[in-house]
Amino acid sequence: MTTELKEHVEFSKVIRERHSVRKYDPSWNITDEEIKAILDDAILAPSSSNLQPWRFIVITDPALKEQLLPIANNQQQVVDASATIAVIGDIEAYRNAEKIWEYAEAAGYVTSEVGAAMAKRSRDGYSSLPVQKLKEIALVDGGLVSMQLMLAAKAKGYDTVPMGGFHPDKFRELFSIPERYETVMLIALGKAAAEGRSTARLPLEEVVQWNGFEG
Repeated sequence: MTTELKEHVEFSKVIRERHSVRKYDPSWNITDEEIKAILDDAILAPSSSNLQPWRFIVITDPALKEQLLPIANNQQQVVDASATIAVIGDIEAYRNAEKIWEYAEAAGYVTSEVGAAMAKRSRDGYSSLPVQKLKEIALVDGGLVSMQLMLAAKAKGYDTVPMGGFHPDKFRELFSIPERYETVMLIALGKAAAEGRSTARLPLEEVVQWNGFEG
């Protein structure tokens, strides 16, 4: 089997074996280095103008998990999973445009002139958008990085479940999150104590149309 074919088979296996897991082994600990490796893969996700608005809060402290539990509608995985990762989006990510393009210049991807021009274009363009549009962008980009995080975790032998069922205002209060940041989702990460339930998908012919759309 060629390397290319092997990688395709392994990726196909990862996306088919990933299921939302809600029961976790509470005795299993994931090291900080393992979590960092998963996040390192996750942040390779695409984002609008490469502004990378995602930010993460990694929650591993047992006492803090207990505080989070009622905020997350008493979903037990918040406590039992090795970590709960909160994904939040920076609606003012354009403020980091210069820094991002400086990294690109240091890596040799662009010249200083091109980097400065692109940074100015991003800052000027995004800073003029309505707040609601900036929130929408942060949520879309947050969804992209969240999915990549879950696939990265599965590729390393861990399980996840995305959670939108929590109280954003109470979560924001617990972690003193400024208004600049939009809550996206919580993701439980750990070792499954019971397999996630297999779910059916609609066939392609029910969800795909070519060159047009009829509702």
